[in-house]
Amino acid sequence: MCWSATADLVAGCGVAAVGVACVARTRRPADLPLAALPVLLGAHQIVESSVWRSGGGTGPATVAWAAIALPLLAVWVPVGVLWVAPRSAVRRLVVPLVAGLATAAVLSYRLATHSVTAEIRGRTVGYAVSLPGAELLVAGYLLATIGALLLSGDRTLRVLGVLVAVGAATCWALWRAEFISTWCAFAALCSVVLYRWVRERSVPRDGARVSAGR
Repeated sequence: MCWSATADLVAGCGVAAVGVACVARTRRPADLPLAALPVLLGAHQIVESSVWRSGGGTGPATVAWAAIALPLLAVWVPVGVLWVAPRSAVRRLVVPLVAGLATAAVLSYRLATHSVTAEIRGRTVGYAVSLPGAELLVAGYLLATIGALLLSGDRTLRVLGVLVAVGAATCWALWRAEFISTWCAFAALCSVVLYRWVRERSVPRDGARVSAGR
């Protein structure tokens, strides 16, 4: 992932296709935000293929990529998890939701008032935007996205949270300057776990089946 325009395009199309399958299989309206997450992440990688082809810079593809990666995901994930969470998990999920809303507000303002720049760095892409208190914003972002999954109260979503957390740590250690790009790519691939989650949610619970002849 993230190694070329072609890699981003192929992986993005694949992840988006999984997302379409997730949405098609969804039976509960509350599940749609999370079910559609792979569609968003797949589209995100397709947008990055355009960043590659344009050679980076500050064009529309760069701005679109940053808008999805930064403020949108910081809200989308905790809101989606909150919608499907059992009542026992709702109270603790307020923390990542508030963190996501606050982080997204700051990130949206900075994207609206400052330019974001993409730079091709060998086989990765680095994105730069002026952020006050960058460490605090990163902590809030990770709490909103990874924290919501880990606190979801759902086994499959917790597995996804662990995978994405491991990916975040790995990307930070190996590609610190390109962290957000490489981690978003890893998260896009991990989001195929959501297909398993949707499939589990679409199976009727014991006793819920009704015989056709009755």
